[in-house]
Amino acid sequence: MRTPAALPLLLIVAAAALGCGRADGRRVVTIWHQSRPNEREFLADEIARYEALHPDVRIRPLYKETEELRSGFQAAALAGAGPELVYGPSDVLDAFHTMGIIQDLAPWLPEAERSDFVEGGLTTLPARDGSGRRDLVQIGDRFGNHLALVYNRKLVPTPPATTADLVSLAVENTVDSDGDGRTDRYGLVWNYTEPFFAIPFVTGFGGWVFREPEAVPPVPDLDTPAMVEALSFIRDLRDVHKVAPANCDYELADSLFKTGRAAMIVNGDWSWSDYLENPEIDAAVAVLPTVDATGLPMRPMVAPKGYSLNANARGTAAEHAMGFVRHMTSDDVQRRLVQRLRMLPARRTVWDDPVFAADATLAASRAQLEKGRLMPVATELRAVWDGMRPAYQAVLGGTLEPPAAAERMQRDAEGFIASMHKRIEPSPLVPLFAAAVGLGLLALLVRQVPTFLAFLADLRRNPTAYAFALPAVVIIFAVIVFPFVWNLVLSLSDMSLVRFRDWRVVGLQNYAEVLSDPRLWGLSGVFLKTVLWTVINVTLHVALGVMLAVALNGPVRGKAIYRLLLIIPWAVPAYITALTWRGMFDYEYGAVNLMLGRWLGIPAVNWLGEPLRAFEACIIANVWLGFPFMMVIALGGLQGIPQELYEAARIDRASRWQQFWHITLPLLKPVLLPAATLGAIWTFNNLNVIWLVSNGGEPQDSTHILVSYVYKSVFNLYRYGYGAALSTVMFLILLAFSVLFLQRTRATESVYR
Repeated sequence: MRTPAALPLLLIVAAAALGCGRADGRRVVTIWHQSRPNEREFLADEIARYEALHPDVRIRPLYKETEELRSGFQAAALAGAGPELVYGPSDVLDAFHTMGIIQDLAPWLPEAERSDFVEGGLTTLPARDGSGRRDLVQIGDRFGNHLALVYNRKLVPTPPATTADLVSLAVENTVDSDGDGRTDRYGLVWNYTEPFFAIPFVTGFGGWVFREPEAVPPVPDLDTPAMVEALSFIRDLRDVHKVAPANCDYELADSLFKTGRAAMIVNGDWSWSDYLENPEIDAAVAVLPTVDATGLPMRPMVAPKGYSLNANARGTAAEHAMGFVRHMTSDDVQRRLVQRLRMLPARRTVWDDPVFAADATLAASRAQLEKGRLMPVATELRAVWDGMRPAYQAVLGGTLEPPAAAERMQRDAEGFIASMHKRIEPSPLVPLFAAAVGLGLLALLVRQVPTFLAFLADLRRNPTAYAFALPAVVIIFAVIVFPFVWNLVLSLSDMSLVRFRDWRVVGLQNYAEVLSDPRLWGLSGVFLKTVLWTVINVTLHVALGVMLAVALNGPVRGKAIYRLLLIIPWAVPAYITALTWRGMFDYEYGAVNLMLGRWLGIPAVNWLGEPLRAFEACIIANVWLGFPFMMVIALGGLQGIPQELYEAARIDRASRWQQFWHITLPLLKPVLLPAATLGAIWTFNNLNVIWLVSNGGEPQDSTHILVSYVYKSVFNLYRYGYGAALSTVMFLILLAFSVLFLQRTRATESVYR
């Protein structure tokens, strides 16, 4: 019995229909947020409550990492898309507002209702139209986001009131319990490698990040005696009093305190619930101490976290989104926020809740908040962090004294702010350049007319073949051709923070700046470092890969198991591998130093705290990630080499080395050289390892390669035209290298002649 021709089609349609559920007709409101796990649970519960009250609305939360949310929202909003709501701290709002990708929330929150929020809980910025009014750009649902002192009451019964008490208690609780020369418990830990965590010390000595009263744009105020004193005090805590680990980032400090190996930690209100609920310690929160030398309290930055509305959200979409915001800032939800997360609410009316008197954590948080300073809502603050970080880490690394570091901080921060606000005037040659490009394209089209006519004729003869090829052509155009052309256009433009939507083609100024930048092309510049990074990595990838492939190609027992084990570094996601290596390179607790000390008797190496050692650590991690690819390629090539050649060589009494040099290596050439070219391109552009192992180019911005330098220029300083020009230069470098390398090595030619 024959199956009707239409039956398979009917079966496919029926299966598709069964797989389609009833369409959800509710209005979807998407929220991008960066909440921690316990906050996500709270958000999910409130979404369920809101949806039960509003069955026609569906709230869809999507978690994004901080940088992913910022850069992703900018790109999506510029394209006219993106989520209706963005939730997070207020430090990115000035950039979003300057770019025109968030809108004024005043229509949804009248002036009469604004007094219900604590001072700073609502964020306003000067309107972009120059009218003098202020736009409401964020409605906060919580306030604080501030640092405080958390202490383990099993070790510190009473928190310190002054910095002298802090040092005394920290020294008392820094112990080597087994006498092996290694500290088993530290008195004080915190993420002292990041400038944000140094601000309480700076304010305690009377300093601040911007000159007061603030100008537009704000002027950094870092080269001050207060900064010098703060840097000296932080360094002495580690090097003189020895109460903190040699290298202490956020993850290490958090882990040490949670496991009882640290008596005190300085951390933010987002982390306190994890400590308070930890059964291994008896944690409590206290106000940061007063600085003895000045009599001033240590004042951390405080800021709201809340909701901003996408500029593309209009009509009912905006109404539904703001309806959810009103729900999250209502008295009932704010009270549940306080009781469940122990965070301070943004609504003033909830501050009278009895829970503040009954809960010691909330009382301490409130007291610390009252001693805090409102974080500037200025994009220039990002330039200040980037200006502070290298010099600050140089002080910790022992290569710069505090006075020189403060001077360098000021100079770098001012330079970054100037580049952030740099305006490029169009070159008078732009019209001629545009005309030349247009004529060139026209000439190219005219020249291709015969080819196009031939294509049309062939299309009539073979429409099916072109129909099958069309999806691939469309995808290639969408993901390769269009982005490449768009990048070229941006590289000729003045697109930046100040010209995000109204950018213009200005000529070759960006290329001139790229090619004259001493930080890129000097003897110690980023380009030379990138070349070293690429050459060393690819050489080791190929050498290790070929060596292991030759070993596995021989008569080895358990060959399948070895192959599986050696392929693991390539199979595991690079993100996980890079973070694992970062942990292994820790000065005191990392596996690398433990093995060096126990097996070889070599003193511990400060892998992540010294520029050269950090670069070496990145290379080691990348070699681990890259050699399996070359091993697999070489192993495949070895399978195709005729065994008769080796038999003839053995008859001629050729040694194993002679066989490898005169048979194996030449016959692997057509396989290895293209693979090495690909490996060089991948390594040249490998952002993951550098960014994750060295934590974004640390220490002192000394481990940057070109691709990480581009990332910093674009996403930290909002220099899109400059970043596009540098990306194009990188492409041309790689293109020239690939063509010359393949030509010189004759990699694509056959070895048989």
